[in-house]
Amino acid sequence: MTAKSASPGPVSRLGMLTPSSNTALEPLTCAMAADMPNVSAHFARFGVTQIGLSAAALGQFDNERLLEAAGLLADARVDVIAWNGTSAAWLGFERDEELCAAITARTGIQACTCILAYRELFETWGLRKIGLVTPYSDDVQDKIMTNWDTDRFSCSAERHLGGARDNFSFAEVTEDEIADMVRDVAKAGCDAVAIVCTNLKGSAIAPALERELGIPVLDSISVTLWKSLVLAGRDPSALAAWGGPFKDIRRTN
Repeated sequence: MTAKSASPGPVSRLGMLTPSSNTALEPLTCAMAADMPNVSAHFARFGVTQIGLSAAALGQFDNERLLEAAGLLADARVDVIAWNGTSAAWLGFERDEELCAAITARTGIQACTCILAYRELFETWGLRKIGLVTPYSDDVQDKIMTNWDTDRFSCSAERHLGGARDNFSFAEVTEDEIADMVRDVAKAGCDAVAIVCTNLKGSAIAPALERELGIPVLDSISVTLWKSLVLAGRDPSALAAWGGPFKDIRRTN
C-alpha cells in the first residue's frame, strides 16, 4: 500500500495545554484535525486530577504550571498554544486573558483558550441565552453561571451531573448521557447549548444534536480547535461536518 502524500499548502501545528487526567480531548481533537490537510495537534500535559473550589483544586491551575507546559510546546515550534481546559469558566474570563498574555510574552507564540473562545462565539454570533451542560459539582456550576451572567449573554438553563470532582471520571460519561442533558436544556429554551468540559465526549454527537434541535451545540473540545485554527490562519469551515463552531450560523441560518 502506498501512503498518501500530504496536500500542498502551509503546515499548521496546533499546541494544546492538556489536563493530565484528561483522556477525551486528544483523540477527538486529532480525529477532527485529520479532516484538514497539513494540520497537526500537539499536546503538553500538566497535573490536574480534581475539579472543585478548594484551595488544592484551584491551585492546579496556577499560571506558572501552565507556562512551563507552554514552554515545552514552544520547542515543537507550534503556530498557536491553546489552553484546552475550562477552568476560567469558574475562575473568571480575566484569568485566561492574563494567561494568554503570559504565554505570548514567554514563548512569542500567539495563544487562546477554550473559555475566551466561547465568549467570542457568544458575542459575535449574538447568542444571548446559553444552555449550560457540564459534569461538575453544584458549587462549580453555580460559579460558572455567575461568571457567565454578563450584559451580552447568560445561562438560561443548565444541567450538570454534580457530585464527582474526579476529572478522570468525566470521560466515562456516555454520549447518551451528554445528549440527554443537551436535550433537556434545549427544551428549557436557549439560543445555543455549551457542553463545558474538555473531558466530555461531546464533539462527535454535536452535529446530530444540532440537526435534531435546530440550535448550535458548542462542545469545548471543538470550540478550542476552532479558535486554534483561526489563529493559525486556517479556515475552520473545512470542518463544518463536525458542526458547532465550524458551521458559522451567520452564514448558514
